[in-house]
This record gives sequence, structure tokens and C-alpha cells, in this order.
Amino acid sequence: MSRTRTPPARAIFVCLALSLVGGGCAESEFLASSVKNLRTPSGGDYGTYKIGNPYQIDGVTYTPRVDYSYEETGVASWYGQQFHGNRTANGEPFDMNAISAAHRTLPLPSVVRVTNLENGRALNVRINDRGPFARGRIIDMSRRAAQLLGFEQKGTAMVRVEILAEESIAMARGMDGMGSTMVASADSHPVPNAAPRVAVTSAELPPPPGIRAAPAPTADHQVTAVATAPAPVERTPARLEQVDGHVDRVPVAPNPGMFVQAGAFSQFANAHRMEALLRGVGPVQISQVDGSGGSGRMFRVRLGPIRSVSEADALLARVVASGVNEARIVVD
Repeated sequence: MSRTRTPPARAIFVCLALSLVGGGCAESEFLASSVKNLRTPSGGDYGTYKIGNPYQIDGVTYTPRVDYSYEETGVASWYGQQFHGNRTANGEPFDMNAISAAHRTLPLPSVVRVTNLENGRALNVRINDRGPFARGRIIDMSRRAAQLLGFEQKGTAMVRVEILAEESIAMARGMDGMGSTMVASADSHPVPNAAPRVAVTSAELPPPPGIRAAPAPTADHQVTAVATAPAPVERTPARLEQVDGHVDRVPVAPNPGMFVQAGAFSQFANAHRMEALLRGVGPVQISQVDGSGGSGRMFRVRLGPIRSVSEADALLARVVASGVNEARIVVD
């Protein structure tokens, strides 16, 4: 549970202006209830709204940004007593007994839905800190959040993390000193300035040293697995059963699979080169999926399935040592 932190900012929170959220009465009541259920910092000592600049930890560059379509699966951890009372990355005191979490790139604060894919418990969580910086983790929960999700004793859990856009907008709009351009409305996401037009070319990557150029897939050389992209996940799942007033129990697939994903490529040849590079590391396979948003087929290079988090951590370390710095643990 040890963590590396970025230097925090210090400021004071003025108010949480949920009344600014547009929409019908029922929708407003739902948003107010969702945000109210997130326990706020003790003493009303809030930090500032913060996105932050790109930063690098252990050779990996993280770029904080507003992303209202964010969704990711992986492994969650938690932190508690060692950091209790310290300032978080957006300047408020960390309370291990409140429902909060650390994320590497989402704006501070944001609201996410964290679902424990091992037991079906789902919890809305306020992101107010940066981390975790262990390669094999995607979110670091407060001790209370880990208790509610049922993995405090175990230490880690396979989870799905998805941003709740409207709740995040409602919370961010109430932060002190934030201009209207800092947060998009629920119906209009931020539009970046147009990039200058330049000539674009494409080329296949050269094979790693000692590896021959890859053939195109043929009848004798097919990808080892074929899959389709999962259907879009409902952003606010229906509540089936409440636990402790905060947690919902939602349906999850039995025995979720854990993999180390080395990369996803639009060209089979590039995926094949990655597969060839990792053959001596572990059980590697190429799976074909449909890209999101109609972007065409993609070829994923994955190792697994893996039975435990400790095994996944060890395999991820070997993949990174082979030169694949952006590899990560995913759950299907």
C-alpha cells in the first residue's frame, strides 16, 4: 500500500453547487443523491479543482485530462493509516475513513463508479488524489472504500472503473475559482482547438532485433483467438441491492479472466512482431476485436489468462523487462 505522491496544491473549497446542474427534477434529485452519498473531507477543508500537467513515474508518462468516456478494467489497491491526514494532490486532507480514491489522470475531483468484478459490489467514489504508481494497479481506494467493496483484507481486487460524467461535472462546477471553460456541460464536451494540417504518412514498424518480418495471416497462420468488442456498459447500473447505504450489488460474470496486455495494433504484422518478442516470456496470444467507435479491427497481444494478482504482477514485470513499457493488467 506504499505510494508515491505528486506535490499537492493548497486552497479552500467554497461550495458544492449542485443546483447548477441542468435537467428535470428527477434527474437533479438523482445527481444530488449520488454526490451527497460521497463522504466529504472532515471539517469542510476542500482542495481545488485540478487537472495538472503530464508527469513521469518509473519511465511511464501520465497525461491528466478531462475524459467523460473513461472506462478501464484492472486491479485496485487501497491505502490508509500511513497517509491519513496528509494532503492529497488537490490540497485537501486525506481521510482513510471517507469514500475516496486516487487516479493517475482523471481531473480532481471526479466521480467514478468502481465495481468489484469478483463479488459484484459497486460504489460511487470521489477521486481526489494522484496514484497508484505501481504498474499493475489502476486505482487506489481509501480504506473505507476498500471495506465497502469487500477487499480490505485481501488487499486488491479485479475492478471496472468508469467515470460518472454528470456527477463529475456537478462536483467540479462547485469548486472555487473555476471558470466556465474548465468543465463542459453534460451535453457538450470540450472541443480542442483545431490542429494545423500536415501531411500524414504511415509505415509498418521494423521488427525487433533478431526477429524476422511477420507474414500476413493466412489459412495456416491465423490469430489464436477471435473476439468482439463488449457491448457498451450502462454508466449508472440499476440498483439491485444496497449494502450499507452506499454500495450496490450488481450482476458480474463468474470467474473473470486476468491478462497482461502488451498492446493493440491495427496491423496484424505489428501484433505478430510483438507476439514473437514475448514468446519466451509466457503464454502469448493475438486476439482480434472490433475497435471502439467503428474504428475497424484491432489485434490485441495478451498473455494469460492468469489466476492471481501476484502471478499477474510477476508476468507484467517480465513483459516490461522485455522492453514493452506500456504493458498493463486488464480484466475480461
